[in-house]
Amino acid sequence: MSSTPTPHIGAQLGEIAEKVIMAGDPLRAKFMAERYLENPVQFNNVRGMLGFTGTYKGKRVSVMGHGMGIPSIGIYTYELYNFYGVKSIIRTGSAGAYHPDLGLGDVVIGIGACTDSNYGAQYNLPGTFAPIADFAMARAAVEKAEAMSINYKVGNLLSSDVFYGDDATRWHAWQKMGVLAVEMEAAALYMNAARSGNKALCICTISDSLVHGTACSAEQRQTSFTNMMEIAFDII
Repeated sequence: MSSTPTPHIGAQLGEIAEKVIMAGDPLRAKFMAERYLENPVQFNNVRGMLGFTGTYKGKRVSVMGHGMGIPSIGIYTYELYNFYGVKSIIRTGSAGAYHPDLGLGDVVIGIGACTDSNYGAQYNLPGTFAPIADFAMARAAVEKAEAMSINYKVGNLLSSDVFYGDDATRWHAWQKMGVLAVEMEAAALYMNAARSGNKALCICTISDSLVHGTACSAEQRQTSFTNMMEIAFDII
């Protein structure tokens, strides 16, 4: 495969910006495009995975959904990096808090991503690879979060393959190692960025807390997590 469109993205080469902000929910991507981009043009609707390109404060930026889980984001970000010339991707997602000081709506900047996925086995490495974010992007995200005076933490995420786990207490093992929150995609994003020589960052908003038993509604997940969106657009 050496040309575009790809099997999963219907855009022609040049229709997607070098800087891309992604969200698991394609409707959140649509919301971000309509809220933040000037003159957004839709470039993808294959499988309903909406994508748009426009400008933000003079910068050409694309926004796209990536679906749920490591296999899904693994496909989309691989194609963006390797076939569309994308250089930087920021994932804006929701996460479940493992840290007691994280409340609903707080932001986690994922400097690293642990995982229970076997995604990294494909690289045939003689050890365990540690997927990490681009430091300059992470630092810029911290500076923006502080300028916005929002509650945030920086640290490790868990990118899990399991949403409905058979062992309801398994998360405690990750919590004791200082993992801040769980989501389902960052590790694959970071691995794809590393393998292609590009940049990536995952910024998450806490949508529920395993510590406190609280949770946001589906509508809040789709449209109210604007702090992380503003961070992403300003630093991309």
